[in-house]
Amino acid sequence: MKRLLMLLICICLSVGLVPVAALGAPLWPTDVSIQADGGVLMDADTGTILYGKNENQPYYPASITKMLTALIVLEHCSLDEMVSFSHDDVYNVEAGSSSAGIDEGDVLTVRDCLYALMLASANESANALACHVAGSREAFAQLMNEKASSLGCTGSHFTNPSGLNDEDHYTTAYDMALIAKEVIKNPEFLTINNTRSYQLAPTKRTPEGGYVANHHKMLNKNESVYYPGAFAGKTGYTSLAGNTLVTCAHKNGMTLIAVVLNGHQSHYSDTKAMFDFGFRNFHSFRAVDYETKYCSLENDMTIGGMTAQNSISLLLAPEGRIILPEGAEFKDAESALTFELPDPCPKDAVALIRYTYNSREVGAVYLYSEASDLKSTAPSATSYQATGLQPDSDAQTDGASQKSPPSKAPTKPDIISKEGTASSIRIPVNAWTMAGIALSLSLIIAVVAAVKLHVKKQEETDLLLRRQRRLDRLEDLGYSSDDFEQLMAERRISFPSSLQKQKGRKIRRKKSFFR
Repeated sequence: MKRLLMLLICICLSVGLVPVAALGAPLWPTDVSIQADGGVLMDADTGTILYGKNENQPYYPASITKMLTALIVLEHCSLDEMVSFSHDDVYNVEAGSSSAGIDEGDVLTVRDCLYALMLASANESANALACHVAGSREAFAQLMNEKASSLGCTGSHFTNPSGLNDEDHYTTAYDMALIAKEVIKNPEFLTINNTRSYQLAPTKRTPEGGYVANHHKMLNKNESVYYPGAFAGKTGYTSLAGNTLVTCAHKNGMTLIAVVLNGHQSHYSDTKAMFDFGFRNFHSFRAVDYETKYCSLENDMTIGGMTAQNSISLLLAPEGRIILPEGAEFKDAESALTFELPDPCPKDAVALIRYTYNSREVGAVYLYSEASDLKSTAPSATSYQATGLQPDSDAQTDGASQKSPPSKAPTKPDIISKEGTASSIRIPVNAWTMAGIALSLSLIIAVVAAVKLHVKKQEETDLLLRRQRRLDRLEDLGYSSDDFEQLMAERRISFPSSLQKQKGRKIRRKKSFFR
């Protein structure tokens, strides 16, 4: 009996050493597969890899390269700068490759060139932009590699701005997701990339200005592969690269990035499979709504130039998030505080909380001193939300994990350029605009009032003339005006009140009175 009792005590103690939360926490989902050789699904807000297949294996990227090209151009140029197309820009491309019909000697704005680059995948535009920014394609490729390295890419090497075949031009699915994660923070990129069609400024081949259309079918509601919530991305294909595709989508409070490399005519179905998997099996938590352990630090360390003699009151970055499997709770994630901050990092950050789930990184959130201005120091929220470009309303579902529901999306615009400028038509709402509107309304009201006054005066004049003609006729018949009024009064009494108007009209028509 004593042995049995001791065995039960040991079992109870052993069970007590195992955290109950860990026993109840769900495993990381894995129920997805793709046909492409390489692919990855990344949460854009945290950088967490939700699914990967050969995600660190180098492949040829084809035209998804142009996302990095566009990012560098936007960081170095004004949209209104003018770009000249040389013979080499136009004709140093593979025969039959994507083009926007721009010819040697044409001059377009950077804005026009970026629309041609991202919508029509125009290789001559990629060449011209590269030379405009860096002087040559080789120098621009150096900028591409430097930028990729700064974003954390370790398996990529770029030799040209277009993605045309080159054995030394390659990337990984993970690296392309990092590039996409950065580029969708740029509002100008999203405006361009989310446009359905666009009219370029006049060129030699198209004096009236040619149109370019978005090739990414998952962004177009009219396509069978349209994906609700998809808002950015780029297609690619070469004989060596096969089908490549980058797509970004927002739903359920999450922004996901799907990358497909060396696809086999399955790039759209692979992307859909990854998105469905991600939005079905994960949810995102805003750390500031749940985290309670790091409201202050009590030590004598010097943090961010401040000595924590007693304690430092801290604030979590409001946009910081972690992503967990469906069914998991925020408390299931393990957290670790570090004062070793990555480079670059927000200038007023004093610490960083790193979150893991079953040893897998699921997010990191910066901590600021209470005196910091989080609006100016905190990094901007990942994705398009600050740009006004929102996903379609049917992509928004009401889930428990959604903390910042997006607003309804506008229809993707058709934009027509004017004299080389491809801006959407906008009316700036400022003091001058309001004054102009007020002046226009005043003029319209004044004109309407003047017209009404003129009509009224004309009617009064006509009435007086008719009355005078009537009196003249009465005098010709031997009646005075008093006789006429008395006669009319007698006639009105002789008719029922309901027929007075009808009889009055008949009397006025009598020839004896109105001839």
